[in-house]
Order: sequence, then structure tokens, then C-alpha cells
Amino acid sequence: MIPVTTFAGKTVALFGLGGSGLATALALRAGGAHVIACDDNPAKMAEAGAKGIETADLRHADWSRFSSLILSPGVPLTHPEPHWSAKLAKEAGVEIIGDIELFCRERAKIAPNAPFIAITGTNGKSTTTALIAHILREAGRDVQMGGNIGTAILSLEPPSDDRIHVIECSSFQIDLAPSLAPTIGVHLNLSPDHIDRHGTMELYAAIKERLVAKAGLAVIGVDDPTSRAIAEACEARGVNVARISVDPLGRRGVYADGETLVGVMDSDAAPIADLAGIGSLRGAHNAQNAAAAVAVALALNVSPEQIRSGLHTFPGLPHRMEEVGRIRDALFINDSKATNADSTEKALKSFDDIFWILGGKAKEGGIEPLKSYFPKIRKAYLIGASEDEFARTLDNDVAHVHCGTLDKAVAQAAADAQALGGHAVVLLSPACASYDQFPNYEVRGNHFRDLVRALPGIEAKGA
Repeated sequence: MIPVTTFAGKTVALFGLGGSGLATALALRAGGAHVIACDDNPAKMAEAGAKGIETADLRHADWSRFSSLILSPGVPLTHPEPHWSAKLAKEAGVEIIGDIELFCRERAKIAPNAPFIAITGTNGKSTTTALIAHILREAGRDVQMGGNIGTAILSLEPPSDDRIHVIECSSFQIDLAPSLAPTIGVHLNLSPDHIDRHGTMELYAAIKERLVAKAGLAVIGVDDPTSRAIAEACEARGVNVARISVDPLGRRGVYADGETLVGVMDSDAAPIADLAGIGSLRGAHNAQNAAAAVAVALALNVSPEQIRSGLHTFPGLPHRMEEVGRIRDALFINDSKATNADSTEKALKSFDDIFWILGGKAKEGGIEPLKSYFPKIRKAYLIGASEDEFARTLDNDVAHVHCGTLDKAVAQAAADAQALGGHAVVLLSPACASYDQFPNYEVRGNHFRDLVRALPGIEAKGA
């Protein structure tokens, strides 16, 4: 735990008692703050109370007592409209911040030179965060990883000069962290997402830019025009920028030449590592993720040999292009984390002869953006609430069948893939949220993994 001593003696309001919210309340209390916490879920209030956190209905609180409102990143700050707690805080002139900001203030107080790597992007930020942490650990560094991935940031060990914090940041967390100024900030890419929470694409991009705007080194993907503009704006303000791309670079950074990662320093280019044969880093999107990780590792004086070792031993993330197993040459891939078309596109780019399992609670635009990949798909297996909508989009372009449930889809896709022979791929990449049939994408992915591992003849990976 990181005790938040910067709020010692202050009274703070806290709304949102999920995993990170409860961790934040405990860290504030450990640092000497008086916390009054609230949640719309009475069970969460009871859980906090059982851990000694004072709870109350903040609708009826005296807001003049509070120095700050600590808001969970899952709670709307501005759009589609501010949460009632945010409205009350603004009316009372109380600052609204989140757990990333608390970490930043504590770091500034106790270890201002402690290495702090912050990673964001519409897609790939979890993989990149995990890959950076893995490479650094393999190189013998003391690494703490968390934030939007895994462990809440204030549940990690405290900052120190010889400990590196590698932290994934969502746009919601960045929006609540006004003093965010990492040692190295990584911005991977931008595509429309969470517009309901930010209002416009322009506001979403502006929030993402904050992560790199005050970084000691800004590692920025330049393969989409909005991110390229962010890199140029940062450089114009004097920020030290390293670009990453899947195309050759003429300026400092790391780019992918096919499966080779090439580092550029002072216009001199040199190969750093080869991604060939690394199943956990397939596809151009993962080449971008790996390029970002390499740029960070080089900046932290990790040797090319250590970088190559880290890349080759990276296990990948569950539910993201995860190899579940094989039946002879038929490969089964769990990409349940692909909850929108943009994320599913990365998987469709990476394989051929695809037996595609998709569907769930559809996002705006559905699978229309994926039509250029339809020739790669042998057959589609539709599940969930989006079945009829997606069947209309697939129409006569892709053979498809209504399966309803994941159980039926896996059984049919496995049989069809084995009948084809050769290097077929059964791919769960739903392009949808899971909430129509599963609590979250993890439960959906775990169920897929269990179904695949139960197939006759399966050679399971990681079982």
C-alpha cells in the first residue's frame, strides 16, 4: 500500500467503492486523512464500513468540510452529465481528483525522482503496460505494475528512486489527474471510444494528450493523424519526443520493419529485435506495442540483449490474442477483450482461414468497419443480442450461422475448422460488449477457454 500522507489531517469525500475506490479509501486513511465514503451500492458501503471506513450519504453532507472529492474513474465527471457527487463538489468549490492524482502528489512528496512510466491509448495499452513491466523485470529491475490493469495504483509498493512504477491510465483516470507528469509517458494511438463519457473526439484526444504533455520523455505512436498531431504539438512545446510507428521513421524513435524493430537515434537506424515466432506479439498492432516497450526500455538503459530476451519470454495477456490450444494445425484464439470493431480488426489482420465467433451487445457502428477483412473469414458464428444485426452486415459476403450461445459456436467452429484441415484459426473476437450474456469480457473469455480445453484432441496451452 502507498499511504497518502499528502492529505494527512484533511477531511475528504470519496465516491465509488469498487476495487480501486476501496483501496484509495484505505490508503488515505493510512496516510492520516479523514475519509467519508459513499457508493450507490449499499453492499459496497457495508464492505467499506466493515474495514473501518466511515460511510455516509454524501447528498446530505456538509461539503464545506471537504478539501477534495476523490472520484472513481467509472463515475461520470462531465458527460453525459456530471454525477450528482461531482455536481455537489463543483457547487462547493471542492476539487475533484482520482487515485492517479493521489499517487502523483505522494510521489512528488516522498520520491520526486522515482521512475514513473504511464501508458495510454485507445487500444493496446494493457499489452504494452504488461510488456514494459515484463522486460524491465527480466532485466532485474524492481517493478510495480498496476493502475487500469490489475492492481489499483495505491495498493502497490510506495515510490522510491530504485523502483519503477509502470501504470496503465484510462482517459477517465487522466481526466482526474491534473498534475500527471510521468518520467516517461506513452501514448499509443487514438480512435473513437468513450465519446459518451467525453462529449467529442476532440475532448477525448485532449484528455489523452495530458498524459504526455508534461512527461520527461513522450513516446508517441504516429500511425493515426490525431496522435501524430499530439506528437508535433508536444515537440513544439519543447517536450522530448520519441515516435513509434509501423512505418520507417526519419526522426528519433522505434519503428517496425516487418517483424524487425528498428531504433532511430540522431537519424541513425539500427535493428534492435525480431518479433518473428513470438506468438504473444502477432500482428502490426503488437509490433506497435512492442516498439513502444522497446523505446521505454532503451530510455531506461536496458540492453538490446535484455530487451530481446524479454520480448521472447513475454506470455501475453489473457483474453487478448491468447493462444488457448491446437487440434493438429487448427489454432484456437481467445480475443474476448476485443469489445469493439477497432480492436477486433487487429485480430482479423493477424490471421487467415478464420472461423470467427462474434456477437454480444453491439457498439455503435457494429462490424461495418470490418468489411474489408471479410474475404479472410471462412465462416462466422453469431452469438448474443447482436446476431440479427451482424447477420445483415455479413449478408452474402460471409457464410454464417446463428448459434445463440458460445457453447454452440465453439462446437460448430471447431468441427468446421478441423474439416477444412491446414492452418485454420477458430477466433473468438466478439467486437461487442459481453453484458447480454456475461458479466464481463473476462468471464466470456474464461468460458471460451474452458470449452476449448474440453474439446477432444486439444493440445492446450498454459493448462
